[in-house]
Amino acid sequence: MKRYLVLADGTVYPGTGFGATTGTVGELVFNTGMSGYQESITDQSYNGEILMFTYPLIGNYGINRDDHESIKPSCKGVVVHELARRASNWRSEMSLDDYLRLNDIPGIADIDTRAVTKHIREKGAMKATIVDELTHETVPQLKATVLNSAVVAESSTNNAYPNPATGPNVVVVDFGLKHSILRELAKRHCNLTVLPYNTTAGEILELNPDGVMLTNGPGDPKDVPGAQAMIREVEKQVPLFGICLGHQLFCLANGADTFKMKFGHRGFNHPVREIATGRIDFTSQNHGYAVDRDSLAKTDLMITHEEINDGTVEGVRHRNYPAFSVQYHPDAAPGPHDADHIFDEFIDLMAAHQAARKGSNFNA
Repeated sequence: MKRYLVLADGTVYPGTGFGATTGTVGELVFNTGMSGYQESITDQSYNGEILMFTYPLIGNYGINRDDHESIKPSCKGVVVHELARRASNWRSEMSLDDYLRLNDIPGIADIDTRAVTKHIREKGAMKATIVDELTHETVPQLKATVLNSAVVAESSTNNAYPNPATGPNVVVVDFGLKHSILRELAKRHCNLTVLPYNTTAGEILELNPDGVMLTNGPGDPKDVPGAQAMIREVEKQVPLFGICLGHQLFCLANGADTFKMKFGHRGFNHPVREIATGRIDFTSQNHGYAVDRDSLAKTDLMITHEEINDGTVEGVRHRNYPAFSVQYHPDAAPGPHDADHIFDEFIDLMAAHQAARKGSNFNA
């Protein structure tokens, strides 16, 4: 089945269709990971985006029940060079083609994804569409399409839910969370309560948490302005930890600025340096926005981590409150687990805060 990938600048790439037969529009982005396509497709941070994989063969181990990062994927399309004709893995339950059909997501194969990646690197991420027919209206209609900015509201849970355990009481504010974040906290016996993205500080503090987690999520952090007031109040009361979009929102709430990157970081081999120790972790990343380094000078935040390749701010810590954040994904899934110690630092921060509070109460 003939299908076309059309970019907003008029560039057309013919290919072969798979997945759902519906047309789609989204921002075209590329992922450089060599594996983990299931986790990436189900990552809510790709909500509203057409996801292109640079690795040449995708779908070779199928789709299984264990590796989902959300219940239902929300990316707008999938672009690959070669779609595996047959999945071969003992955990496989269906093919990638069948999975995309089931979730109404169109795909296109037989694309020179390396050439498209070079084009995006030069021109920047841009809108694109996947269509079965080309007309003289395809590009003008694509240019006129306004992409949805309410992607966090679509990705977040609508209702609070618990994940009970006997350890620290942690509130997780869901901006489009990955299940692997919950898994990492559960490994550390955290008693979790997951709340919607628009939960207020008062509602969070009523739960008497030992700590608050701000998750990853899709889109522009400036499209979630209500979160900033919540963060400013919560960080004064309890330890706070942000990942990815949560990192950007934490920085915005404390007076820093963010900007849209030319083509973002999406892959599993990004080297990040911890400034204080020189430690280097290879990290999983998925973001199209970043924190403006210069804007941090006027805030109470200090830079703790940076990306080695381009100097992007990868982590900050508040100078006065027990609060910190990282841009990368210490939970990996997919990707290396070099940085999962960051979750242990959050656990230690909560324990230290509790000890300080008990000592203060005793002295009082």
